[in-house]
Amino acid sequence: MDRQKVIVRTSIIGILANVFLAGFKAAVGLIANSISVVLDAVNNLSDALSSLITIIGAKLSAKPSDKKHPLGYGRVEYLSAMVIAVIVLYAGVSAMIESIKKIIHPETPDYSAVSLIIIGAAVVVKIFLGTFVMRTGKSVKSDSLVASGKDALMDSIISASVLVAAVIYLIWGVSLEAYLGVIISVFIIKAGFDTMRDTISQILGERIDSELSKEIKETLCSYPEVNGAVDLLLHAYGPETLVGSVHIEVPHNISAPALDVLERRITADIYQKYGVALTGISIYAVDLDDPETDNLFHAVEKEVMAHEHVLQVHGFTLDKENSIAVFDVVLDFDAKDRHALYEKIVAELHKNHPGYQFLVTLDNDLSD
Repeated sequence: MDRQKVIVRTSIIGILANVFLAGFKAAVGLIANSISVVLDAVNNLSDALSSLITIIGAKLSAKPSDKKHPLGYGRVEYLSAMVIAVIVLYAGVSAMIESIKKIIHPETPDYSAVSLIIIGAAVVVKIFLGTFVMRTGKSVKSDSLVASGKDALMDSIISASVLVAAVIYLIWGVSLEAYLGVIISVFIIKAGFDTMRDTISQILGERIDSELSKEIKETLCSYPEVNGAVDLLLHAYGPETLVGSVHIEVPHNISAPALDVLERRITADIYQKYGVALTGISIYAVDLDDPETDNLFHAVEKEVMAHEHVLQVHGFTLDKENSIAVFDVVLDFDAKDRHALYEKIVAELHKNHPGYQFLVTLDNDLSD
């Protein structure tokens, strides 16, 4: 089924379930004079609104690309997840304020068997709904659905705690209503904060998934002409739109026509297999068949890799006529001072190999 249709259908199920639960809980909360049950109902309404925003986001993100947005509107889904986070945060803060008011001015709840049955049923419904929505969200790579699913599962815990508080009151006469409301509001605020944090991280640009990165590089290296694949960089323009670039190492004597055919094959194959558009394939022309180049490369590689936080040396070429060696060195982000380490490596190379000039590029650890 089409991804957008799956998201819309799942969101509609969430809306109907949450509106249904909110109505019953609100009625029970008002009749029983229970602030925690009323807040639980409000939380269900915020979930319904979140599902509605998810539908709107899915519709907008599916708009075809145009002149102003040639890569489409996929990132709208990140914005819809951000709106959901704000709504959840607002609900949490409001719940906190109301609960504190009830602590200052306490009221006695009045539970009935029917109210307890309704709350118990809500727990079961929320568990099934949360599991279904989160599983569906992961299958279609929808952050909004995953967030809604997690929120629903947490709601089941909240509803269960409300039920426990009601039982405690009926058995021992101790009212935990307002205090439970504070606890519920903390969980709601945390859920909103976590969703906002994760969404901001995605908007900033996260590291490519390790498994996907390794699979793409393995596929690239499966071509006979490719000796290595490095510097894979992908940009996400929505869950289904990945655009990026990569560097490949090829024999120095490959012809331009052969290189053109190779790049076209790679671009088509990677897109067909992974849905990734490689808009830029840069070339490292490597010649390790020459004894001088091969000996210098292995000597340099051994010296550079001996330093802590050095992850890789690649793209090594040697201009024998001018005795200039060119390569990239990838340093770990965990290095305390990457630039100081880089300067130390270059200085050591010039000291150990006085007959050569080294042009070393400090490379970022872009992908696994």
